[in-house]
Amino acid sequence: MKILLIADEEAPYLWDYYQPGRLSDVDLILSCGDLKQEYLEFLVTMAAKPLMYVHGNHDKGYVSFPPGGCDCLEDDLVVFQGLRIAGLGGCARYNPGPFQYTEKEMENRVGKLEKKIRKAGGLDILITHAPPRGLGDAPDNAHRGFEAFLPLMERYHPRYLVHGHVHQSYGHNLPRQQQYGDTTVFNAVGWHILEIDPPPAPEKKKKRYRFW
Repeated sequence: MKILLIADEEAPYLWDYYQPGRLSDVDLILSCGDLKQEYLEFLVTMAAKPLMYVHGNHDKGYVSFPPGGCDCLEDDLVVFQGLRIAGLGGCARYNPGPFQYTEKEMENRVGKLEKKIRKAGGLDILITHAPPRGLGDAPDNAHRGFEAFLPLMERYHPRYLVHGHVHQSYGHNLPRQQQYGDTTVFNAVGWHILEIDPPPAPEKKKKRYRFW
């Protein structure tokens, strides 16, 4: 399965200089926030495949005009072709703007999401806007990561945590990809293709019969 990961920067390759068929082999698009509504609408139209998103701290316009044809994954979990995918957007609070959270507020959101994760039997991909604390974040208040993501990864071992928010052009020399236990933490700023095998279908339980 091929998943298009996007975040923070509209890619000319996928928009200004888009060529028909360029997204024909993409199965799903995941947006980690801070992208124009028009960009998401263009991609979901050209790919004709589902696009799921979380909010970035600059997505105030989504409140009045959410991107058409796209699905918001905030505080929710969906199963797509066997993959359990959940979303927790926003960043650390640094001003009165929207989609910003204190550490305690994010802890509460994680706690509520965990109920859905347990009901789904686990988690394969978590998309966020901000990174986890100490894994691809930056020292300034606006770009520090959330501590609350760490125990979530420790408990449920998602295959990927995909985030945006911290641009490599900021000069922090941060790695694009890091490992935290069983979870690959990936910075999706710009665009990237993630190739992932869907989990195997659960075996059907054999019926047991009682004989008298």
